[in-house]
Amino acid sequence: MRNDDERLDLAYFLPYRLSVLTNRVSAAIARQYAERFDLTPAEWRVMAALGNTPGLSSREVAARTAMDKVQVSRAVARLVDAGRVNRSVDANDGRIARLRLSASGRAIYRKIVPQALQIEAQLVEPLSGPERDQFDRILAKLDRQIDILAGVLEREPEGGI
Repeated sequence: MRNDDERLDLAYFLPYRLSVLTNRVSAAIARQYAERFDLTPAEWRVMAALGNTPGLSSREVAARTAMDKVQVSRAVARLVDAGRVNRSVDANDGRIARLRLSASGRAIYRKIVPQALQIEAQLVEPLSGPERDQFDRILAKLDRQIDILAGVLEREPEGGI
């Protein structure tokens, strides 16, 4: 039974606060590469994933970036068309396409990464070393918890929790 007096104050609702913070940070980084390199945030996320781990499939990129498969597919198609990502057939499974940054994609990646890391450093600058360590531990705990909740929510009957 629902208590009609319950109110959701977005200013204190953690999922909302995390979403707003994420969007603001992403927008700050996006400004660094959008005009200069003609990249969308989705394209940059794909490039960042491939820059860190070459040879991923689109499905693996989607899983690592928590992006929708369609969003990844469109970003990959634009990156391939722009010559920033190369696509090749997996040697063991011809149904899977492996993705790698092309030479021009790697050059762009190398230019954006220092800017992104600088923004990150400026973002966490007000935190002390122990606070940064604690924040990392808290994020890891929340990440594990959302995996647990996702499993619970996927099994919930219509109407949810």
